[in-house]
Amino acid sequence: MSAPAPPRSRPLPDTSPPGPPTRRRTLDWRVRFAALSLIWGFSFLLIKVGTGGYAPFQVTFGRLLSGTAVLAVAMAVRRERPPRSVRIWGHLFVAAFLLNALPFSLFAYAELTIPSTLAGICNATSPLWGMALSLVALSEDRPTRRRVAGLGLGFIGVLTVLGAWQGFSGLDTTGTAMALLASLSYPVGWIYVRRTLAGTGTSTLTLTGSQLLLATMQLALVVPAFTTAPGHFPLIPTLAVVALGALGTGLAVLLQYGLVDEVGPTTAQMVTYFIPVIATAAGVTLLGEPLSWNTPVGALVVLAGAALTQSRARGSTGASRRITGAGRVSRN
Repeated sequence: MSAPAPPRSRPLPDTSPPGPPTRRRTLDWRVRFAALSLIWGFSFLLIKVGTGGYAPFQVTFGRLLSGTAVLAVAMAVRRERPPRSVRIWGHLFVAAFLLNALPFSLFAYAELTIPSTLAGICNATSPLWGMALSLVALSEDRPTRRRVAGLGLGFIGVLTVLGAWQGFSGLDTTGTAMALLASLSYPVGWIYVRRTLAGTGTSTLTLTGSQLLLATMQLALVVPAFTTAPGHFPLIPTLAVVALGALGTGLAVLLQYGLVDEVGPTTAQMVTYFIPVIATAAGVTLLGEPLSWNTPVGALVVLAGAALTQSRARGSTGASRRITGAGRVSRN
């Protein structure tokens, strides 16, 4: 589960010394793609483990703090400076709430009562919400029969996962609603970012690092008000929270932008379709979470619908594809 971020307004600066026109990557993009899929896929397991020792808001705060630290180091290495515009900081404050503080907290609370497998599958509905919202909020996104069919198919998949025909399979309604609301928060944030921060002339790394800093500050105000300080720091939950932030919110963002640079947003966003598969495998194998037939079947239907909503006719500018690719590829 990623740290969703604003779309790229200009390429990240190349800090390599003068040399050949193209810089050779240390690792093949397929290896980095697989690593990103695993990191975000395991994020839901890490949330579940973290909430075993800490309150949900504390898990979110620790996650944001660790992720911000990683991006702060990256900004220092690349000599990136925070934005100077008050207007940009104001928009980043809203984006930090919609793309980080709110969905991260909702997923943490949701996993108190639902399996991590279900949370990972709910996260895969973000492209469906994004497509539905873009038709209303973004005038350049025109509906096509294929995309509308994908939207309908995706929500049929959601109902299948939830076992709607048998009273939602005994799932906790509140927890499931929180996970779905978290997945809805991402495209709302992407649309906001697209309308307010595109074309600012500020690098994506700077915007994302600053956004995570603001989200961390938001949680720093919330945590003391709604939780009590932990009496001790259990090892496994603590490591899970640190890994969730450093890997799933920090390193994953850097991997994501590298992939977008090298293979483009269309290929990079395909990581979205591996996340629920990995989250399900991790939850069942490592946490022993139950799995009924409708969960994997419904997940496949959700992914098929999400894929259709992302398809476009040739010649399209692909603006919405860029916002989905850069913002979430959500993730988480």
